[in-house]
Amino acid sequence: MGTGAVGLVGLVVVIGLVALIGLFAMGVYNGLVKLRNFYKNSFSQIDVQLKRRHDLIPNLVETAKAYMSHERETLEAVISARNGAESARQAAAANPGDPATLAQLGKAEAGLGGVLGRLFAVAEAYPDLKANQNMMQLSEELTTTENKVAFSRQAYNDSVLAFNNKREVFPNNMVAGMFGFTKAALFEIDVEAERDAPKVQF
Repeated sequence: MGTGAVGLVGLVVVIGLVALIGLFAMGVYNGLVKLRNFYKNSFSQIDVQLKRRHDLIPNLVETAKAYMSHERETLEAVISARNGAESARQAAAANPGDPATLAQLGKAEAGLGGVLGRLFAVAEAYPDLKANQNMMQLSEELTTTENKVAFSRQAYNDSVLAFNNKREVFPNNMVAGMFGFTKAALFEIDVEAERDAPKVQF
């Protein structure tokens, strides 16, 4: 075999290797895009439920206000925490998976859960409020929404884990780094005591 033929074979081998590497990189890239889209879609389910939760709270406070005129500080704390959580929700929805915005959202939701818990504890001293049909319905809807948030959060965290595992293993991490696939953050509630939905039995 002549030198030219050897060189041609070598060139074909090199081209073949480059093509294989390119196909591998393309497969990894497409897989990462799909998993990123999946966790972003999963977060949108959380977002829907959190927005519903935040929309219920002003009605809840208005109903309670008619019976709890001496509990102004508690009611104002609920509205303030609700507004903070809504701002954090909007920031997280604009950039799902971002560690800073999700940490802020987790902190805001934990704070909101805490003040809601205090509101319902205080409401125990108001029998007429507990018997109010609107209050009972809002409390039930809030509990249902809390359960949906917890379910959606688990689905989101599972999809983030799948994405992070794929981007971190070798040699996928090289492709991920080349194309800017950064690690996605889990959505966690900061305070252990506030992980559960407030007990809203009326």
